[in-house]
Amino acid sequence: MSVISLFVGVIDIKPALLLAGDVEHLKIFLVSRLPRLLAILCTGVGMSVAGLIMQQLCRNKFVSPTTGATISSAQLGILLALLFQPHSTLRSRAGFAFVTAILGTWLFVWFIQRIQFKDVVLVPLVGIMFGNVVSGVTSYLAYKYEMTQALSSWLTGHFSMVLKGRYEIVYLVVPLVILAFLFANHFNIVGMGRDFSENLGVHYNLVLFLGLTIAAMITASVVVVVGSISYIGLIVPNVVAMCKGDKLRGTLTDTALLAAVLYLLVDVNFGNEKLLRFALKLRTPKLIAMLITAFAIGGASIAFQSIINNTIVTPCLLGMNALYSLIHTAVVFFAGAGSVLAVHANAAFAVDLVLMGVTATILYSYLFQKTNHNVLYVLLIGTV
Repeated sequence: MSVISLFVGVIDIKPALLLAGDVEHLKIFLVSRLPRLLAILCTGVGMSVAGLIMQQLCRNKFVSPTTGATISSAQLGILLALLFQPHSTLRSRAGFAFVTAILGTWLFVWFIQRIQFKDVVLVPLVGIMFGNVVSGVTSYLAYKYEMTQALSSWLTGHFSMVLKGRYEIVYLVVPLVILAFLFANHFNIVGMGRDFSENLGVHYNLVLFLGLTIAAMITASVVVVVGSISYIGLIVPNVVAMCKGDKLRGTLTDTALLAAVLYLLVDVNFGNEKLLRFALKLRTPKLIAMLITAFAIGGASIAFQSIINNTIVTPCLLGMNALYSLIHTAVVFFAGAGSVLAVHANAAFAVDLVLMGVTATILYSYLFQKTNHNVLYVLLIGTV
């Protein structure tokens, strides 16, 4: 698949012309295709290994760079680099991203260590909330200093801009993954708890923060070069663990290879060049959007049901969809049809997100208190 990926793209490269020394094909191969392949492999391997390390250290299968606020923190670092050093190089941005990603991940773990009852859903929920706060700060700063357009390329992951001279930072994934392999047994021991680690002579805090730093640096390297790659670090480790168990050293290789293979499927043409490729490029984004939407709605429903201990209630039944529509309409109405909030989707979403979080928290807290936490009354009010 790696070989196929080298010769497939917007312009297909013919091996015969490449071997014949065709200058144009050789330039495309060295400047675009080879860097793209290396970036895809490093991204797949790095993000999956980072997710696996975070899940092992946090002892929670729903923790990943996405749900642990690592990606959001790296994006904040990139924005700070653009603000303080407008003409910064890729290395300078990577430096800022490394620092903020490490600090954000450490802060997330500090939060969950303070939780008395570490429910399997509550831990990632805390990470998602913390990540949303960091993303909100990033969006606010980007909007205030008119950096929204500059930041947009790091908000979504893609390999279209991976060219020679613009992707080498992602090579840092290789030594970091090797380091993860060397300390795999230590991560396993730390994942069993502080007391177990100290009884075996393993320094708990040192190994914990070493693993978190490795995961954060891998994530920051990928975000700087490729952009935000969501949930690959959550899904792939869990799929491999279902088949091979939870032993870190035994699953690291399989996790890395599976993620790399999944990323290699991007832009590969398996059939008619004019028909299948057009259909895949047109419908794949829609399919991904539908899968992410389904995952988000399902995850939100499960989290909500777990928190209130009721399997019937969903955010939709409580009227949260209607509440969001009301908030968005009110924002556009009061700001005006020609305002930035009406034209700029990112700015409007940031404002909607903050208002939705504040309004929903106040409103539903009040309803639960007034009804003595009677879910049926709240459900009736939400449906109406």
